[in-house]
Amino acid sequence: MGVELPLLSAVIARLADPKIHLAAFGGVVFPLSLLIEAPIIMLLAASTALSKNWASYVLLRRLMSQSAVALTAIHVLIAFTPLYDALVSTLLAVPEKIIEPARIGLQLMTPWTAAIAIRRFQQGVLIRFGQSKVVIMGTAVRLATNVFFLTAGYAGKFPGIVVATSALAAGVTAEAIMVNVRVQPLLREIHRNESPDDTCLSMRQLLVFYLPLALTPILTLLALPIGSAALSRMPHALESLAVLPVVMGLSFLIRSPGLAYHEVVVTLIGQPGAAHSLRRFTVLLATVTSSLLLLITITPLAPLWFGKISGLSPTLTSIATTGLWFAVLMPALTALESWYQGVMVYSGRTGSIAQSVAVYLLISSVILGLGIIHGQITGLYISLAATLIGFFMQTLWLHVQSQPTLRRLFTTPTAAT
Repeated sequence: MGVELPLLSAVIARLADPKIHLAAFGGVVFPLSLLIEAPIIMLLAASTALSKNWASYVLLRRLMSQSAVALTAIHVLIAFTPLYDALVSTLLAVPEKIIEPARIGLQLMTPWTAAIAIRRFQQGVLIRFGQSKVVIMGTAVRLATNVFFLTAGYAGKFPGIVVATSALAAGVTAEAIMVNVRVQPLLREIHRNESPDDTCLSMRQLLVFYLPLALTPILTLLALPIGSAALSRMPHALESLAVLPVVMGLSFLIRSPGLAYHEVVVTLIGQPGAAHSLRRFTVLLATVTSSLLLLITITPLAPLWFGKISGLSPTLTSIATTGLWFAVLMPALTALESWYQGVMVYSGRTGSIAQSVAVYLLISSVILGLGIIHGQITGLYISLAATLIGFFMQTLWLHVQSQPTLRRLFTTPTAAT
C-alpha cells in the first residue's frame, strides 16, 4: 500500500499543470478524505482484537455499517454542497488555483470511506484467524486496479486530479470487494462453530473500547487540514502543498512495515514469550526503516526519486530533497508507536492512545502557528518539523503510559522466552 501515493504523485507530475493538481490532491482532497474516514480507520485493530466469535462479529459489523453510512453522507455533504466553499476557500484558504480541481477530486472520492470501512473490518477478521495472506492478495488487487486506472488516465491525458482520485477510489473499492468475498467461507465456519457459551460485548462496552480508538485517527488526521491551512499562509504555499504529498508518500512507503506492525502486536502480544520477541523486533524494525530513509536522504537516491521517478521539476525536487531530512526519524517512531499502541489495545487502555494523539496535535499546531507568525521559512519545512516533533512527543507519551502493562508482561511466567 505504501507504493500507492508515490505512484499517484508520479503520474500527476507528468500530466498538465502538475503543481496545481499535486497541490489540490495533497493539500485538499487527500487530507479531507482521510479526515472524514478517520473514525473507521481503527476498525482493523478493533476487529483483530474483538472478532473472537460470531456474536462479537455481528456487533462489530453493525457498528461498521452505521459508521460507513454516516461518514459517506458527510463526505457527500462536503463535496457536493456550498459547504465545500466555506471549508476550502474560507477556512483552509488554499490558493485559488486549486479550489475547483480539488472539488472534482473530492467528488470522485465519494466511495472511499465505505470501501475503507468494509476492507479494514473484514481484514481484522482475516488477521484474527490467521488468514493474513488474503490481506496481501487484496493489496495486490488494489495496486493492479490503481495501475489500470492510472495507465488509462495518463494515456487519455485526463487532468491529474481526475486520474489520481479515480485510481484511488477504484483501487480501494476493488480491494474491499475482494476481501469481502474471500472472508465469507471463514465467516460461515465461525457461524457454524457458534456456541451458547460464547461471550460478547454489549454495544455500550464496545463503544467504551472503540470510541477512544476512533478519536485517535480523527485527532491525527485533523493535523492534515490544519497543516494545509498553515501552509497556505506561509512562504511558497503552492510549492509546499505540491511537494508535501510526494515527500510524505516516500516516507509512508518506508514507514509501511511499521504501520502494519500494530496489528501484529495486538494479535501476538498475549502469547507466551511473545512480549520479549516483539520488543526485539520493534528495535530491529525501527533501526532498519529509518536507516533506509537516511540512506536515501544522504545519497543521490533522493534527487533521483523526486526528479526522475516522481517527475518533479528541478525547483520542487530541491525543496523535496531538503524536506526529506525532517522525515528520517519518522519510520523509527512509527515502529515504536505501533508497539506501544498494540500494548495499549491489548490491555484495553485505549483512552491513553487518544491522549497521545492530542499531545501530537497540540505540539504540531503550536509549531505551525509559530511558523505562520515568523513568516520567513518555507512552509514545507515548518510542516515536516511540526510533524516530527509532535510525533516524537506522542510516542514518548505512549511509552510512559504503556510501562505498567509492559512490566506485567515481562514479569509474568508466560512472558519468559
